[in-house]
Amino acid sequence: MRRYAPPNPARARAEASGPGGRGRTTIADDVVAKIAGMAAREVPGIHALGGGLARTMGAMRERVPGRRAGVTTGVKVEVGERQSAVDLDVVVEYGVAIPDLAADVRENVIGAVERMTGLEVVEVNIAVDDVHLPDEEEEGEETVEGRVR
Repeated sequence: MRRYAPPNPARARAEASGPGGRGRTTIADDVVAKIAGMAAREVPGIHALGGGLARTMGAMRERVPGRRAGVTTGVKVEVGERQSAVDLDVVVEYGVAIPDLAADVRENVIGAVERMTGLEVVEVNIAVDDVHLPDEEEEGEETVEGRVR
């Protein structure tokens, strides 16, 4: 007996490639966002993902016991039946050639998403929000020395 599932544009539907096409595989948006986030972070020269507010909120969530850094911070995806699109907000390391870095991130994200999901990635948009300088402290880090002695 087949159950009716109303259309859900927030999920990808890929026809099963198994024997006789018996069934359907559904991939949630969050799955694609996690894959894209991990793939982007693997590229040398990426310091962090997310804009200023998103990074601040992520740093606050990390301080809660039992919580981990959000893999999808700075990642937005749009997933259709056979295609997906990815938007990334990134912070790059100082000294890295941004056009080359963007090309490497694009290639890694497209490869990972297409390989793991079977969805065609039609675009990966990258917004560089900041440059991390070598002597900058991370947001939320306390200084070693106090102001008052």
